[in-house]
Amino acid sequence: MSGPIAEAKQFLRDLFDAAVAAADPARCLPPFLPAPPRGKMVVVGAGKAAAAMARAVEKHWQGALGGLVVTRYGHGVACDQIEIVEAAHPVPDDAGLTAASRILELAQGLGADDLLLCLISGGGSSLLTLPAAGISLADKQAVNQALLRSGAAIGEMNCVRKHLSAIKGGRLAAAAAPAQVVTLLISDVPGDDPAVIASGPTVGDPTSFADAREILRRYDITPPETVRAHLAAAAVESPKIGDPRLVDCVTHLIAAPQASLIAAAQAAEAVGMQALILGDAIEGEAREVGLVHAGIAQACARHGHPAAPPLVLLSGGETTVTVRGKGRGGRNGEFALGLALALDGNERIFALAADTDGIDGSEDNAGVLVTPDTLARARRAGVDPMASLAGNDAYSLFAAVDDLVVTGPTLTNVNDFRAVLIL
Repeated sequence: MSGPIAEAKQFLRDLFDAAVAAADPARCLPPFLPAPPRGKMVVVGAGKAAAAMARAVEKHWQGALGGLVVTRYGHGVACDQIEIVEAAHPVPDDAGLTAASRILELAQGLGADDLLLCLISGGGSSLLTLPAAGISLADKQAVNQALLRSGAAIGEMNCVRKHLSAIKGGRLAAAAAPAQVVTLLISDVPGDDPAVIASGPTVGDPTSFADAREILRRYDITPPETVRAHLAAAAVESPKIGDPRLVDCVTHLIAAPQASLIAAAQAAEAVGMQALILGDAIEGEAREVGLVHAGIAQACARHGHPAAPPLVLLSGGETTVTVRGKGRGGRNGEFALGLALALDGNERIFALAADTDGIDGSEDNAGVLVTPDTLARARRAGVDPMASLAGNDAYSLFAAVDDLVVTGPTLTNVNDFRAVLIL
């Protein structure tokens, strides 16, 4: 792997494509379909992969079924028996609220012989939005926006979301009792904790109202008065692990970041490139994670440790961005800009950072590519890399040098994918 820049970029893109393909619902869902129930089968779900998951269920299920899933705008696919609703992400809207209310009603109408099949993937926390009594959608939107800008980790954000919800944190499964509940999960969270993925609507919740209050305090978020009062009252806790209403609930993890990293590593090794997986659950401020990855890559290039080049470093997880500027871009762009600045034009190192759902933050790109001349090309285009980083404006920089990775919705989501190539 010693060709020109174009060849290196294509190699990195091929690894990303292999990672996404490993999490394709059409490929990973069918082996986990449950046996038909004595009663009826109802399918519900939420997340960026929900529509593709529903389509895979329809293709492989023998018999009648029905239901509803909610996915992000632009992530829907045609289904014959399962209704597909599109709604807003990452800040919820009325379409998501209506869909969540209908999903809860479907669950509440089931009996002991029935089966509720839940298709849950990343993005479900925002898409499956049903505020607790006394809290408006506007209140939840305000808290959600504040959390997104705060730098809070996904587990922290979802803890708060669960305690402002009438459907998350195990409440959907509790509503379905005494029916059997089978949940198929595609993980987009570090650690693959089912209680965190989409805020765990069908699993017992280990967090509390007190935890939610502490998270808002930690990030100096002042919520609307209705939210403050609801969290302070702590009137009805979420169902916990061991709750008798959850006894007939089964959960299967059908796709996860580590499996996609392994698929990318195998793709690299198939063309003779050594691959080293740094981890599937890396968190932290995106630009700082970029700095650390740059340090590891430079150590490989200079000293042959922790591995000698040529090789590709792979990692996954979910970084965060504390928004201080008014620029454009998601966490993968910010990671890549931090990495590029730390590498400072190292001629032997290339990188790709992208979200496996095809959307980096709220922009139209999945992520970006870094080449040895990224910073030089940006400066020639009149873009100051340091100012771009300070203003959270990585998107504009990578757009100026034509190094955005644009895929459109991939219809799956196993979170961030990063590949650093050292020649």
